[in-house]
Amino acid sequence: MATVTIGVLALQGGVAEHLSLLRRAAPQVSSDNRSFNFIEVRTAAELSQCDALIIPGGESTTMSIVAQRLGLLEPLREFVKVEQKPVWGTCAGLVLLAEEASAVKKGGQELIGGLDVKVIRNRYGTQIQSFTADLRLPFLQSQNEGGDDKPFRGVFIRAPVVEAVNVSSSEKKEDAKKEPVEVVGVYQRQQTQQQGSAEEGGKPDEDIVAVRQGNVFGTSFHPELTSDIRIHVWWLKQVLDAVKPVLN
Repeated sequence: MATVTIGVLALQGGVAEHLSLLRRAAPQVSSDNRSFNFIEVRTAAELSQCDALIIPGGESTTMSIVAQRLGLLEPLREFVKVEQKPVWGTCAGLVLLAEEASAVKKGGQELIGGLDVKVIRNRYGTQIQSFTADLRLPFLQSQNEGGDDKPFRGVFIRAPVVEAVNVSSSEKKEDAKKEPVEVVGVYQRQQTQQQGSAEEGGKPDEDIVAVRQGNVFGTSFHPELTSDIRIHVWWLKQVLDAVKPVLN
């Protein structure tokens, strides 16, 4: 039986929550010839064991600083951009996977990159302005053969949103081969949240909260802080599709 190793970057943030939902989701995806192994990742050696990686929510500046001190930033960039293994970032993880970020702390912030997007940190304000909202996510509905199209309850805590997609102006050959960014989830803002202009790819009253580009997937919200495993099931299926040629 082939084992697929999924890592959760364990520098700070919702590590245990992601691992819990991954373990609940795995039985819906595993088969007689495929199984999953879930590990916490704190070192380059642990990262090298992984076929795919989740970068959890937390505080993106703190995570970036710790990764830099541990010598993990370059291995992470290699994992995402060169090896192009499946990676999912939630909230702070989305910030780290963006090529550009605004509203960063003084002195700037090191990013991993991989998603050709620009994000704005803390789009909805401080911790006390956190909220939950029903989201229509077409990629979940398309995988559901039973026809259950119930919305996903998104948890937004100091959440970033995507300001613009396909922002790279690089003319490198490898960048030219990259797939375009796909917007796979939006949040319909409430009247009290109307501020600023529309994000590129969205509408004036919508925020882009989920994107995908090739091997990289990012969400502004925290699926790991719910009991709903649907996104984790969907992502594990994407991982299996990505690693299948390697395992066969």
